[in-house]
Amino acid sequence: MEEALAELQRLTERLRRDCPWDRAQTARTIVPHTVEEAYEVADAAVSGDDEKLLDELGDLLFQVYFLALLLAERGAGDLETVARRIHDKLVRRHPHVFGDAQADSAGAVKARWEDIKREDEGREGIFHHVPETLPALLLARKAQGRARAVGFEYADAAAALADLDAELTELRAELGVEPAPETEADPRHFEELGDVLFAAVNVSRRLNVDPELALRAATERFRMRVEAAERLAAEQGETWTELPLADQDRYFDRAKEDGV
Repeated sequence: MEEALAELQRLTERLRRDCPWDRAQTARTIVPHTVEEAYEVADAAVSGDDEKLLDELGDLLFQVYFLALLLAERGAGDLETVARRIHDKLVRRHPHVFGDAQADSAGAVKARWEDIKREDEGREGIFHHVPETLPALLLARKAQGRARAVGFEYADAAAALADLDAELTELRAELGVEPAPETEADPRHFEELGDVLFAAVNVSRRLNVDPELALRAATERFRMRVEAAERLAAEQGETWTELPLADQDRYFDRAKEDGV
């Protein structure tokens, strides 16, 4: 392991030195790639494709090496600093493993973790350290988690679901004439739909469902079912794009029944 990691460090340094593209990069230009690689890791892990996960983890690991090298160039730290800091942080935040503290459940570990983070970072205010650059679904979940930490939380998932129903009712009440495509949204629709999405994230959080991953999975299911429906239509000599919606729906339902 040590040899493999050292070889990757030497490779990163050479690319930074000898490759025109790598030489031109800064933290700002690299971070979008880092975020993309993190999502690809998540996709591979959720799909259960171990071969893909191995590959994507390598891509993400290279991002860590590269960003650490940029730190080293500024004299602000290096990969060793990164590794030692996370090592010390994990030891400090697991007193039930490395100390005398007691934690008999995952929930207790999480609560203690948050307490230690608050002490370590000198946090002030409820919504401390919530990066505004997070994707919207994750930003909502993070903000809700901060509110939960101070007791501002529905009693259970059923109450959160009731709130989602209430927000949907409010959105329905605001529906009028549907706007034409590519025109500005009605401000009331904009606000009410935002409330619906926020409430849906709250339900997902109570069910321990990551809303970002759940939505991505739903989108993938939709894509696969539409493609399967198109194939079913073609098998019957029909052109999907020329079918009325009712017939498209019929093929879509068949795709679902077939387990797609």
